[in-house]
Amino acid sequence: MEIFMWWLDLHLDSKEWLRENLRADELPLPVLQHIAEAGGPHPDKVSGVLTDADWDFIETQSEFVD
Repeated sequence: MEIFMWWLDLHLDSKEWLRENLRADELPLPVLQHIAEAGGPHPDKVSGVLTDADWDFIETQSEFVD
């Protein structure tokens, strides 16, 4: 599912973490859980969850006023 379809439902703490740690190789478990709960990918591991396009969205399109 495309990130814009689940981003608005993502927990604010996880949004902030993703913005502050752009293109992180691994995501912490709480962030992974929040992504899955919001309707995003359900990963089997902590790396490679988000695509380059997802990171581009987080960097350029996401708003800091959620």
